Amino acid sequence: MADSTSLTPDPLEWGHGRKVLEVFLEPTCPYSGRAFGKLDALLALAGADKLTIRIRLQPQPWHMFTPVTTRAILAAATTAGGREAARKVMAAIYAHREEFEPTDHCRGPLLDKSPAELLARIEELSGIALRAAFEDSALTQAVKWQARYARQNGIHVSPSFVVDGLLVPDMSSGDEVGVWLQKIGLAA
Repeated sequence: MADSTSLTPDPLEWGHGRKVLEVFLEPTCPYSGRAFGKLDALLALAGADKLTIRIRLQPQPWHMFTPVTTRAILAAATTAGGREAARKVMAAIYAHREEFEPTDHCRGPLLDKSPAELLARIEELSGIALRAAFEDSALTQAVKWQARYARQNGIHVSPSFVVDGLLVPDMSSGDEVGVWLQKIGLAA
């Protein structure tokens, strides 16, 4: 668990197996939301002793409020709840995506919302106080790291899946969990 005074987010990592799956997710992308919703089932099926799942945030500029949602997730990871608080924030954002992504990425009533209003809504939906961590400039490094890491690994779309350091281009959010298990090399 992260120390809330350090503003170093807990790693968004579950399981402790030798096989490592990095899942690059955009916080307001519907396909990323679908992938996020399958990660617990994947870990349960694979076994936490065989698989490590690491969530990486993949901000994409056409998702207008990605900076706010990404920063809110990382702020949650600095709280006493650490990675589980971050998971709760992600779940709240994905469950209410229409409140964080303008119509066609560019129009509608969300254009009148401020970042502070969006953050307050995320706090309300998740039940986690985020404002202090969100506003701390030290969190900016964690936000930048996520964007750099995705770029350095050639990630351009979300969701993207990397197994043991190698991109799996045919892995999709539309796949069943059993198919994922085969593609990451853990099927029986």
